[in-house]
Amino acid sequence: MKFEWRKHEKALYGAKSIPALVDIPIQNFIMIKGSGNPNDTDFSDKVGALFSLAYAIKMGYKSTATKNILSNEIHDFTVYPLEGIWKQKNVETESATGKLIKENLEYTIMIRQPDFITAEMVCAALEKVKIKKPNRLYENIIFDTIHDGKCIEILHTGSYDNEPFSFEQMDKFAEENGLQRISDCHREIYLTNRTKEDKLKTILRYKVN
Repeated sequence: MKFEWRKHEKALYGAKSIPALVDIPIQNFIMIKGSGNPNDTDFSDKVGALFSLAYAIKMGYKSTATKNILSNEIHDFTVYPLEGIWKQKNVETESATGKLIKENLEYTIMIRQPDFITAEMVCAALEKVKIKKPNRLYENIIFDTIHDGKCIEILHTGSYDNEPFSFEQMDKFAEENGLQRISDCHREIYLTNRTKEDKLKTILRYKVN
C-alpha cells in the first residue's frame, strides 16, 4: 500500500475556507531555520535542500520496504507538502507603519515525515543525498518533532500578501468562541505550487487555549 497524506489524513489537510478549531497531534519533520525575505534566493535554496532530502528519505524507505514486501503493509508514501512557521521581528515598527517588512521575518520551513520514518532512516538518506546531490545547506537540516495541539485553522486561497484578511476571520472566530491566541508565530501549509497566484491554497494555523 502507498500511504498518501491527501487521502489518509483528510482531518489534518482538509481545512475549509471558514475558521475551525482543530487538535494537531505530535508530528515529525525535517526542518531548517532562516530569516529574511522569502522571495530571496536563500529561501528557495533552503526549500530545494529540504525536498532533495525528503525524496531521498522516500526512496530509501521504498527500496527497503519493497525488499520485504510481505512484512511491510506500507511500501511507499507520497512526500508531504512544504510547511513554514513564521514570526515577525520588530513588531512595533511594523505595527506603526501598517506594512509587513519581509526582511524582518524569521522562519522555520519543514516537510513532515510519516510516523514510520526514523532518525536512522533520515541519517542514512542524508549521507546518500550528500554524495548524489551536494548542497551545503544539508548540514543545517534537523529531524525533530512538533506538537501544536489546539489550533484555529483556515484555508486561504490566493496571494500570500492577502493573508491578513484570513487572519482577521481567525481572530474573530477566536473571540466569538472564547479562545486566546498563545503564540506570536503561525504555521502555513502550502497545498499548491506552480500555479497562478489567485489559485494558491494555503492552510493557516495558530495555537490557542
